[in-house]
Amino acid sequence: MSFISKIKHLLNWKDSQKPHINLNTELYLQLKPLRLPLILTVLLIMLGSLGYMAIDNFSLMDAIYQTGITFTTVGYGEIAPISNMGRIFTITLIIVGFGIFSFSVGILIEVINKGKLLKIFKERSMLYQVARLNNHFVIFYQNNYTIELTKQFRANHIPFVVVDETKDLEQLADKYSYQYFLQEDPQSTDAILKSHLSSAKGIITLSNNIAENIAIISSVRLYEKEIKRENPFLIMTYASSSDDIKKLKKLGADSVVSPAKLMAQRVSAISVRPDMQNILEEFLYKKDTPLDIEEIKVPDYSWIIFKKIKDIGLRDALNVSIIGVRDKEGKFLAIPTGDTLITRDSTLLIVGSGKNISLTKRYIDKKQKPTELRRRQNV
Repeated sequence: MSFISKIKHLLNWKDSQKPHINLNTELYLQLKPLRLPLILTVLLIMLGSLGYMAIDNFSLMDAIYQTGITFTTVGYGEIAPISNMGRIFTITLIIVGFGIFSFSVGILIEVINKGKLLKIFKERSMLYQVARLNNHFVIFYQNNYTIELTKQFRANHIPFVVVDETKDLEQLADKYSYQYFLQEDPQSTDAILKSHLSSAKGIITLSNNIAENIAIISSVRLYEKEIKRENPFLIMTYASSSDDIKKLKKLGADSVVSPAKLMAQRVSAISVRPDMQNILEEFLYKKDTPLDIEEIKVPDYSWIIFKKIKDIGLRDALNVSIIGVRDKEGKFLAIPTGDTLITRDSTLLIVGSGKNISLTKRYIDKKQKPTELRRRQNV
């Protein structure tokens, strides 16, 4: 480790993230037509300087200065007496310089009128902004689901990047407040690299075509193995039928939502208990709610295995409640009693504050009962 690296490590400084694709090649190709005007300008200044040195014995700096003010036609006049031959040379230099200037302006206007140069600059800036994100979600495909989902993400301060190949994505991003967006084919390798997926928490693919969702899921899982990521990406998608849900889960999706099923369940619940609608929305869909609900998988080595809920003491120590237990066979027990035994590979449904649920996760992940938990129980 170098001395500068040690200093950065000591001060906890980190190098700014850079995009995996920087578009320098595309930028060079757009600016390539400007090479000829630049070369002609340099040649003209060089020949003009040599001409003044040869004709009127100017010093090198005087010759360069006289050539510069002549070429740019700023009208400062002669910095030293010039012979008639020198004046003829000056007139020639002005005419040739004006021609090169007009030629250069014409090429520059042509490059700008194509519109690609400005587009590349905008995309390049966006890539550097996306590269600074961490634990963000990459949302593939723009549609009505994307619009509603991004509203929820913004309300809960969850960073996201929308990726779609539609031509009017910039206008849609402005309309629906997508701060980060990329106009790219979601199934391409460039989409994965440009969205800086390596630092993302996961992806959400919202295509109406299940084949496209399958392609995205497969690509992301392969990329996950390629970069040897320790924590797997969280992959979410949706499907219209139960058969499609099974296929997507087998292929690597962590969560598959059926909009039709969700809508039916929600309408049914509201129909039975209309007064519960607002309470459920406050509880389930808002990030800043005092209470949170989360599933916690019990690891094989956890100290709580084969212990009764009442003996664990989570409620007394952390003020959280176990409102459901799912065993390894998938059988769910709602509102378990204190005598319910926690078995291997079980999943607990916990209700409490976000902070206390995080503590609960940490404590359950221990092999021995944490001393902090004992202290809390004794207080």
